[in-house]
Amino acid sequence: MRAVIAFLWLLHWLPLPVLGRFGAGVGSLLFLVLGKRRHIALTNLRLCMPELSEQERRRIAREHFRSYSRSIFERSILWWAPEARVRKLIHVEPAVPQAAMEDGPTILLCPHFVCLDVAGVAARVIPVCSMYVPQKNAAFDALLRHGRERYGPVRLVTRKEGIKPILRALRDGLPYFMLPDMDFGEKDAEFVPFFGVPAATLTALGRIAGTTGAKVIPVVATFMPNYQGWRVRFYPAWENYPGDDMIAATRRMNAFIEERVREAPAEYFWTHKRFKTRPPGEPSLYE
Repeated sequence: MRAVIAFLWLLHWLPLPVLGRFGAGVGSLLFLVLGKRRHIALTNLRLCMPELSEQERRRIAREHFRSYSRSIFERSILWWAPEARVRKLIHVEPAVPQAAMEDGPTILLCPHFVCLDVAGVAARVIPVCSMYVPQKNAAFDALLRHGRERYGPVRLVTRKEGIKPILRALRDGLPYFMLPDMDFGEKDAEFVPFFGVPAATLTALGRIAGTTGAKVIPVVATFMPNYQGWRVRFYPAWENYPGDDMIAATRRMNAFIEERVREAPAEYFWTHKRFKTRPPGEPSLYE
């Protein structure tokens, strides 16, 4: 692992167009050799985009592998390049909502696009709180912590700690950088449609917003064309959210993410088993 980290460190010296093309090339190879992950991605695309041809879905899956691999290698810039270089490569639209983030509790809703770490960097104009999954490898764990902490104070909360540290952080004025759109099982989740398919979806966004009165500001990071950098889009705070119906609030979240996925379909996390947890009696979708 230390050798891998050293290799990544060397890569951060490369110009972004060279590094990005290298990462995309590796992704093309991974699409061919990682059959299990390719199967998951194609299954997800068949479920979510049945209107496309198999050839079109396979093209998106291949591009996803290229995008995902590219994002991993480009993290070397986020982790080690001078901050001035990093900021120059991030194009924020329309602007970081710092005033809104400082004006009462704020949840930054960040769906699982491959460039999500870039969104985290763009948001770091003030201290934030974020969920963190400790890594088994000590060297890799230290690297990920370094990447999250190098841009200023951040309060990292593990999933085992539960929701209380997050509520305290929101009360302390720290925006919560939240990524709730993965299958974490049935606990604290409801089966809510995602592209029309029932998906075990955390209701935490609506529950936390309702409990704390936090505003929800979505943020999505994607690649800019021609390896020019990354685009980070902050959306207006949602009005009348969450309301009284947590399932409806969760459906609203999924619908918003669906719209963003259709705008950049190759950059969403298709290799994750989004539909792994099934309603009682339903068979696995990934066999």
